[in-house]
Formats: sequence, structure tokens, C-alpha cells
Amino acid sequence: MSARLLPIRPQFDTKDVCAKDRAHVLHPWEHFPPGPRKDNLVIVEGDGAFVFDSEGRRYLDGVGGLWCVNVGHGRETIANAMSKQAKRLAYYNQFVDTATEPAAELASRLAEIAPESLNRVFFSSGGSDANEAAVRTIHHYFNRLGMPQKKKLISRADAYHGTTYLTMTLTGKFDDHVGFDLVDNLVHYVSSPNAYRRPAGTSLEEFTDLLVCELEDAILRLGPENVAAFFAEPVLGAGGVIVPPAGYHERTLEVCRRHGVLYVSDEVVTGFGRLGHMFASKEMFGIEPDIITCAKGLTSGYAPLGATLVSDAIYDAIRVSDPRNPYFSHGFTYSGHPVCCAAALANLDILEAEDLCGRVRELGPYFEEQLATLKDLPIVGDVRGSRFMLCVENVADKQSKALLPEEVDIGKRISDHCEARGLLVRPLGHLNVLSPPLILSRDQIDSLVSILRESIEETQDDLVREGAWRG
Repeated sequence: MSARLLPIRPQFDTKDVCAKDRAHVLHPWEHFPPGPRKDNLVIVEGDGAFVFDSEGRRYLDGVGGLWCVNVGHGRETIANAMSKQAKRLAYYNQFVDTATEPAAELASRLAEIAPESLNRVFFSSGGSDANEAAVRTIHHYFNRLGMPQKKKLISRADAYHGTTYLTMTLTGKFDDHVGFDLVDNLVHYVSSPNAYRRPAGTSLEEFTDLLVCELEDAILRLGPENVAAFFAEPVLGAGGVIVPPAGYHERTLEVCRRHGVLYVSDEVVTGFGRLGHMFASKEMFGIEPDIITCAKGLTSGYAPLGATLVSDAIYDAIRVSDPRNPYFSHGFTYSGHPVCCAAALANLDILEAEDLCGRVRELGPYFEEQLATLKDLPIVGDVRGSRFMLCVENVADKQSKALLPEEVDIGKRISDHCEARGLLVRPLGHLNVLSPPLILSRDQIDSLVSILRESIEETQDDLVREGAWRG
């Protein structure tokens, strides 16, 4: 990959930025290893599928910002839409009988592209907020139906639903819970639908049966009268890019319907083209959930915005006035922020005009096939995911699927070698995750896979040299 250099502004001082970052910024999921903190990579510019650091080095953005820069970096159309809206009306609240044009227009657009019954949209600032709003709305809904005991939520191991107090409780990445408090006795977790880690000797069909039975057993054990909702990402994201077995979503939805449990489809990552559809729930997995939550690709990361789409049935129940409190007492200062909604509208225009969903449906299988070629490497245990949402799982032994010791930090080692070669991938423990912009070309896919291969091979050599792995 050619190393294009950017002219760096003379007043830009990388050392100064890094010093201030070290001294004052507490990063999300910051790692606190022993010894002095290393300088972070300072990203200063983006262009299409690439980003550039403060020294002018170019990187293929295999992370897509963080699952979200679907239409690519540097889109002037979105920047201009935001600027135009900010000059016209940067902000006004939606609390006191007021509305704004961008929020109303965006809600209408989302209702058009969502499954048929999801016509009401609550705006927030991101995915965590969207899922938080979903829980509060669900509890309020059952209160209004005269079922105040129906509160418990079911989530899954490896699920990721956010990082607020409540949504981290929903999250099934249990290592993230260590050292933090959760909401007590609210969430019950069922097994991850990770086919790679299914019980030995179990077929995919048998594994699916086990998962579906486990969900129903959990509802029955907790009592259907106590269970409010089941939260499920169509494809699990930060928990390992896990695609459930065929029929899983349809069958778990049937279980929920049978017991009066609402089904929440968390499309914060999967929405807006990453799997080749604006929403994957119905088009890809054949289900119409009661609620869809979304964010990330809604604006392609150009502005913070989340949305919770609720069914007509839920809305019809909560819209009936309660004399004790006639308000839907939930909202954020920036719900439906005009500039963020303007960014989302321009982003949707690009997705539709350039048929990026169609592009993902066309190139996604090629991306999957090329990445799967890495399975011949001794340290690669599994390559999985769907279309532009993929993952490599690294193991110590292919046969046993045993993992390398945590202190080896295998995902980070590989990502560091990728970075040195001009590619950014996301390390998540023993995983390397890929979620690039949807505009990636076939040649860029080839380059990405080639660099990842070289980086894994170099990491293998490092481990053998250090005696950390026998190969």
C-alpha cells in the first residue's frame, strides 16, 4: 500500500497533543498496563476509506471509525448539510410543544425503511441511549397495561448493548463487568449463539435447538408474567462478530410471542448497510421485532445520534393519558438535535443514491471469501461474520480451540503489525475485528487481507522467537 503523506499544519505539534492526551483524557476502555502510558495514534484527517495520522501516514480504516463510518470519511455533502443547518438553527429542544424540520423528516424516513409496524421514533445521542430508552419504554408500556411486575430482561452471553449503568447490565461481555456495579436482579443471560464454540459433537441444528430451548426455559423459570423483553443483536458485534445459526432469530421470536415477551433487535451496528440492508432484522433474518434500536451508521459517525423505533402497538398503549402523570417522562436535551438529524438525512441520501446496500450485497461475499483464506494460518482458529462485519479468532491450537494466555495480548500484537503496514484493525482480546467503510473496493479488500496475513505471520514468528507459542 502506498504511503501518501499529508502536509501537516505547521502549528500542529504531535508531541504536545500526546502530552495533553496522556495528562487529561480518560479514554473509553482505556488500558492501564504497568509502566508509563504510551502515546496514542493521533488521527487528524479522513478521506474515503483512509485516515491519516498527525505525521502524515495513511491507513486503510478497517475499523470504520468504530463500526460506523459507513459512507466513508470526508463527505462534503454531510458536512455542508450540518453547516447549513447550524447556521439556520443549531439547536432547539423538543420538550415544550416544539418540533424541528430535520427531526420530523428523519423520523418519517426511518419509518419508511423500517419494518411495517415500527412507525414511532424516539431520538437519543447514541446506541447506549437508544437501548436505555428501549428499556424504560418497555417498562412503562407494561405499567400502562397493568402488569407492573413484568420487568425482567433476557440478554445473551457475548452481547453488547451499551455502557450506561443499565445497558452495561444488559451487556453479556462479563469481563467488562469486573470492578463495576450492575442493576441487581434485572437481567438474565442465556448462552451465546457462537457456533464455533458450540459443544463438541453437536450439529448446527442441534445447537440451534439447544439455544431456543434455553431461552424458553429461562422465560418459564423466571415466569412469563415477570419477563418483559429479550434483547438480541442480529449479529453480535463487540462480543465477537457472531452470526447466529440459520433460523435462530425466527425461532426465538416465536418463543417470545408465545409468552408475551417483547423482542428488541439491537441494530446499532448492523443497521444502515453494514449487512447489505438498511435494517437487517426483517430483510436478512426474517423477523419483525417490537423495537429496533440504531445509531452508528445512522449518521456514519459524522454526528452523535441514536434512535429507538417502537411498534404501533407499544405507542398506542403509552399514548393513553394517565391522570397521575400525563407525560412520557423520558428524554434527553439533545433528542432530535437538528444538526445531527441533518447529518443523518444527508447520510441516508448517500446510502440510497450510491446503493451502498447493494454494493455490500455484491462485494460482501467476496470479502468473506478472501478473509476465509487466512484459515490456513496455524494461529487462526475461525474466520466469521457477514459481509462488512467480520472477525478473525486467534487460537493457540486449532484442534482444541484453546486460547493463548491473556498476557500474550495476541489481538493487539497483530493490530500493531497491521498499523505499521498501513492498516487499522480492532483488537478485542484474542480477536481482530473488521468493519470498514462500505465504499471499500475489491482491490482495497485484497490489500486489507494481504496486510492482515503478513501481520499474523509476523506475529507467529514473534511468538515462536519468544517461546510463547510452539507453532
